[in-house]
Amino acid sequence: MSATPPPPPPQQPYGGQAQSLSPADEKLWATLIHIGGILFNWIPALVGYLVLKDRGPFIRSHTATALNFQITLFIGYVVGWILSIVGIGLIILLAVWVLNIVFSIIAAIKANQGQFYTYPIAIKFVS
Repeated sequence: MSATPPPPPPQQPYGGQAQSLSPADEKLWATLIHIGGILFNWIPALVGYLVLKDRGPFIRSHTATALNFQITLFIGYVVGWILSIVGIGLIILLAVWVLNIVFSIIAAIKANQGQFYTYPIAIKFVS
């Protein structure tokens, strides 16, 4: 008699299931991603979005809005550098730099308070 072997246990996807973060950790990471945008432009927002987007709705919202804002600012930096040949680009670069500092600090404060925040000037690339 041939006995059929038991079926194998169900497999989890590669890397397993993403665990949700605690509210305090979500606030911390959202704050750090917004502040990181001041120093490193779009890189912290992109890394945060790719790594943390499945950890909770709060962190997903903040990483997506930070990434959208930083990509918008990056476009502003590129336009400023191109127009710096004419001279007006320096004003654009200064304006983009100031907007980055001011709005990133406001977003970090809102994230630290546990509130959702949308940047007033950001093109929506990711949702």
